[in-house]
Amino acid sequence: MDGYLGLRDVRVDLDLGVARGGGEGGSSGGGGGGGGFTVCFWLYLSGSPGPSSVIFHQITAGSDNKLPFLALSEGNKLLLFPLLGLHKEAPGASSYPWTDTANISAVNECPLEKWVHIGCEVTENVMRLHIDGDLVAEANLCSLPSEPANQDDAYQICLVGNSDKVEGYVYNIQVLSMLGTIHEQYTENPPSKLSIDYSCCDGIEVGDDGIWCIVGGKASCRRNFIMEVVLTNAFGEPVNKDTQIVASLVYADNGAVVEKSRDDAEPPLLIAFEGLEYPAKSRPLPILRGRALFKLKISQLSSKCDNKLFRIYFSTLNAQKYPFLEASSKPVRCISRGRPNRPMGPRKRTSSAAVGEIQSTNNRQGFGHDGKVNACSQSHDLVCLHPSKFLKVEVDGIETHEMVTQLLVCLQSEQDRKMVLETPSVTRTDSTASDSDSIDGGSSWSGSDRDEVETFSDAMVFRYCLEGTCERSTFLKGAASSINVDDLIALANQVSLYSGCSHHRNQIIISKQLLEEGADTWSIISKNKERALWSSVVPAIVAKFMDISRSANRGLSEQDLEVLRGIAGCGDDLGRDEFDRLWYWLYPVAASLSKDKINNLWDRTEPVWIEGLITKEEAENALRSSKELLRKPGTFILRFPTTRSWPHPDAGSLVVTYVGSDNSIHHRLLSLDFSAARAGTLQDLLLQEPELLQLGRQAH
Repeated sequence: MDGYLGLRDVRVDLDLGVARGGGEGGSSGGGGGGGGFTVCFWLYLSGSPGPSSVIFHQITAGSDNKLPFLALSEGNKLLLFPLLGLHKEAPGASSYPWTDTANISAVNECPLEKWVHIGCEVTENVMRLHIDGDLVAEANLCSLPSEPANQDDAYQICLVGNSDKVEGYVYNIQVLSMLGTIHEQYTENPPSKLSIDYSCCDGIEVGDDGIWCIVGGKASCRRNFIMEVVLTNAFGEPVNKDTQIVASLVYADNGAVVEKSRDDAEPPLLIAFEGLEYPAKSRPLPILRGRALFKLKISQLSSKCDNKLFRIYFSTLNAQKYPFLEASSKPVRCISRGRPNRPMGPRKRTSSAAVGEIQSTNNRQGFGHDGKVNACSQSHDLVCLHPSKFLKVEVDGIETHEMVTQLLVCLQSEQDRKMVLETPSVTRTDSTASDSDSIDGGSSWSGSDRDEVETFSDAMVFRYCLEGTCERSTFLKGAASSINVDDLIALANQVSLYSGCSHHRNQIIISKQLLEEGADTWSIISKNKERALWSSVVPAIVAKFMDISRSANRGLSEQDLEVLRGIAGCGDDLGRDEFDRLWYWLYPVAASLSKDKINNLWDRTEPVWIEGLITKEEAENALRSSKELLRKPGTFILRFPTTRSWPHPDAGSLVVTYVGSDNSIHHRLLSLDFSAARAGTLQDLLLQEPELLQLGRQAH
């Protein structure tokens, strides 16, 4: 991570001869002759600046007077001041406060904790201020005589960074002898920022006070939780750099590292790697296509640390620490759980099979669920933009999910059909149990060692409802291989009933076929070896995708395959774990595409109704006409969420990303409930939604 400097370390020499049309030129950029120069750089302000704070001082050779060159107004707007030795309007030693002297000012407030590109063009008679590639202010100035008394000293000006009142950082500062190149500098080589993708978190419960609750403690009780960090550039695009990220546990109040309670105790934060636990600090993870997925456990309880709250802290392995290359989670309370009174498992097994229902479900996954919460699917086509059992809440642009009691409103006339948004009545995440539950996170409930069972106990069903995606996956892998179809459907019905979410039902019912086809596909790809080359995997994956999705005309593009590669988290080759990550995401998507109404949309490419496999960030960029401007309200695109894999209830579901009437981007799960009694294309039903007016690929 080169090119980053703290403000106090910035020192740039300027040659005023260049601005007057002579001199040797700037320190970089080359060519173009005299007549002015450009200073451009990226700026990151990490703290709240004091009033009228100076960012860069300008000083002349042989003088100790520090005068402002770039500063912040009381309203945190950027101010650019005329240059000493060049302009008559330049500030003097007695010109205080600086805001009362001649300057040019930006219109908007300078954001904090965000990279901003600043360009300053300087000539004898004009100064211009550019922010993020756009000209925001300009002023005509009067030049000083071109032959000062002490020419050598007066021609040398130095810009010095200030850190007295401002905690800030600079990236890629350059002095160019050419004008008109700021936009090119803005688009080239942007800086990076590390953040947490909260939409990918799993195994975490959020309390009413917003504090995370994570089950930790001794090995028999603590549970896995998953967090994903993203490294993006200033434009929100994934950064593919050779960077490693390490996780640690810190106190929420002061950021101090949580230490072991005694020398022989376990490390406070553990990371799961290939089935084993290691100290998180000893196992940094590489950034692959802008992301790193951490599977963590906490061994230190809050109750053993004076009930203090923790945070999960991520940082790069650089010796120099920068706030933009660090990310901290929301406050965490680590709690313990007691053991249940009896093991959770199914009882006696029956012998009949209902293969037809599984095939039927596989042929209509995502539609017409039999869960009792959806009472209107019998008589209406309802296109419902809703969060299923998970209320999607926009927090700093990140979708989070809270379990809700779903109420689908049946509308009586076609004219009244509209987007239905549910009202939450119970706020609890899908990933873990509440504090009052007495569930042992370490006890086995895989279902693989149960014999002569008839059905599933209530305790087991409730546990499935309360556990996270990883635990559900572990259970279904064991259960699907050892129970018959009747029991699988019974479990699906019970989970759907107890959770109030019919989407769980599909994930359970498809599990047997998903796992069997996945095992067969891996066997073909790997040829019974531990790893397979990505180049040899691609043809088999494309063929399987087209077979399951029943798509004769549209397969997977190069961009789609790169997204899949990112989901798998692999490089030039992949093992079974990486393949499973890919397969658990791809199979539900392909199953959804096999349904007639979605299949018709997928095959339509003039225009494209369903985008290829794109990320949330790519979807948002597609709805922008420029970096700052969104397309007109009502513009939308359809996509599959890249963070939802089997057996997550939203796996394989469509998401509509659209520009709302509030001129901001929204992401909503698309619930489709069809009945055979009503006809109509999905395109027509979508366009009847009041907030969906035009397809993104049709917008100009």
